[in-house]
Amino acid sequence: MKLILPVGDDIVSAYRKLFINRLAHTVQSPAPHPESGKHYYYRPKYGGQPAPLSEDTIRRHLVGRTTIGLYAINPKTQRCRWVAIDADYENALEDLLKLQWELRQDGVDAALEKSRRGGHLWIFAEEPLLARDCRVYIYNLAVRLKVPVKGCGLADGIEVFPRQDRLAADEFGNALRAPLGIHQANKRRYWFYGADYNFSDQLSYLMRLRKITPTEMADFVRGLEMPPAFVPPKLEVVPVRLPANGNCREFRILDYVTVRRKMARNYWTRCPSCALQGRDKSGDNLAVSVADPRFYKCWGGCSKEMIRNAVGRPIQHRAAR
Repeated sequence: MKLILPVGDDIVSAYRKLFINRLAHTVQSPAPHPESGKHYYYRPKYGGQPAPLSEDTIRRHLVGRTTIGLYAINPKTQRCRWVAIDADYENALEDLLKLQWELRQDGVDAALEKSRRGGHLWIFAEEPLLARDCRVYIYNLAVRLKVPVKGCGLADGIEVFPRQDRLAADEFGNALRAPLGIHQANKRRYWFYGADYNFSDQLSYLMRLRKITPTEMADFVRGLEMPPAFVPPKLEVVPVRLPANGNCREFRILDYVTVRRKMARNYWTRCPSCALQGRDKSGDNLAVSVADPRFYKCWGGCSKEMIRNAVGRPIQHRAAR
């Protein structure tokens, strides 16, 4: 008989207070994709609209009947109730412990959660904090400690949630697997270090952790900006040059790439030129403007000529008269 852990109203209430900042959420597919074998996440809908997260769904997540993902940012306030640092590469735990120790020097308690390939480091707020401040604080901390950050040409490194500074009213951002549930890929539950492996002790431990206040966060980021390496590039217009006979249609980069995600005002995808060179394994070097896909740029340094050559559509220059 499968063991079902008890989940009372007090457990659900504590969980909600710690982790739920908005009712939008994702659900992990219980069955693997027939081609990739991965358990993808999707946003559940009711009546054609995103279904709000309910206490029953939280309870089902905790007992292992479903697995949910949570969004960090509430677009109504641009604030977060928590910050999570995801690391799933070689020596990931070593980097997370380094971050946890350094955070403690600032008086910040951080809870380390196990994961399939590494861990997640969670930081909680006394009151919701501005997403931008959270990101500026953690990114500067990572740079100071020389902890790798995924993206900007690096295939491996930490990922910081929230992934955006702010969201439009109709945007969701990036979801992260909610803690203390069962991962559908291997049917395992991952606990936090620091407390016995039961819901009551785990949540009591998390509730006791010292939470960051807005005043403290303002002090932490005073005088800081996002490190230049992580500031999105200014996108350039790619000129459309039609051959003299005019038979070639306008070039559209989105016809040649698969969009990995939408973040802020850009689509992010793998750079075709980087791919030819065996780079950009994380698949997010190329930024493409949502408003006008003629605006695009590779974070890895590939020129527009290199990108066009890589997709077999070199820029055609008219011969001088």
